[in-house]
Amino acid sequence: MSISKDQASASDNYCVPDNHCVIETFELVDTELPAPESSSGWFLTIANGELPTDSHGLLVLWTQAQFDQQFASVKGLVRQSPLFLGLANGNQPCFVAVLDTQPELKAANWVPPRALLPTLSADQYLAVSRGLQLGVWARDHAYCGACGSATEPHSSERAMHCVSCNKFYYPRINPCVITIVTKGDYCLLAHHTRYATDFYSTLAGFIEAGETIEAAVHREIFEEVSVRVKNLRYFGSQSWPFPGQLMVGFSAEHAEGEIEIDGNEIDDARWFHYNELPNTPGTVSISGQLIRQFVEARKAANGEL
Repeated sequence: MSISKDQASASDNYCVPDNHCVIETFELVDTELPAPESSSGWFLTIANGELPTDSHGLLVLWTQAQFDQQFASVKGLVRQSPLFLGLANGNQPCFVAVLDTQPELKAANWVPPRALLPTLSADQYLAVSRGLQLGVWARDHAYCGACGSATEPHSSERAMHCVSCNKFYYPRINPCVITIVTKGDYCLLAHHTRYATDFYSTLAGFIEAGETIEAAVHREIFEEVSVRVKNLRYFGSQSWPFPGQLMVGFSAEHAEGEIEIDGNEIDDARWFHYNELPNTPGTVSISGQLIRQFVEARKAANGEL
């Protein structure tokens, strides 16, 4: 199935950010890269991996004038020329600027990107996801891995270019599988060792070199919880910017085996009834969307809808 815009909709308490730069629609565009000096540009800024929010806790995008007022007077603050993201609201160019330091902001605060997720619409999430990933890419490829020379954004391709040895470095995307395993009215959710709270999610993992997507689903689930699955069904995909995954979502049915956690990545895993779920991800993430689809399907099957 495809993932619709309302699967990652803004919160019910959404309001207009203080500076009124609001992304209503967003389109990824690479074919024509406008200059960041355009007076009509909007700027997403990243500093120490964090994003600016206004007094409502909403994402702040700066106009060119606001960006200059906030940052341009600080020499050397912007690591490199802002990178083009795409078009907001049909024709509004958007850029991301990665800052070398995190300056104090006027009427705004820096927050971790994950804290913003519940406030973002699907299109806003798309812009933020792209901005975070391009920021990491530009940072990690500021210098050529072959000769050590400084790189620069290519004028016509989405690439960091080493002029000295003519090597190109493109944004890296890491494919992952993420799966909700079901058994009748129950789904298998796990608590990851990196979670500091009682937060349970679906099972996920990276696709290994030479491995198919389907094989990765079977391997990851067995490695983490020692169960076998059957009847894989594709759900959808999502770009996940922590730091640059492409999440490929599936549902699968339990085939055999009892839960035995690996004790390394997973420290708890259980079967949860659809009406008795623990603390789970919101629907801004594909994990939350998988869980919601399962709950809705079971309620429909049991005549609750």
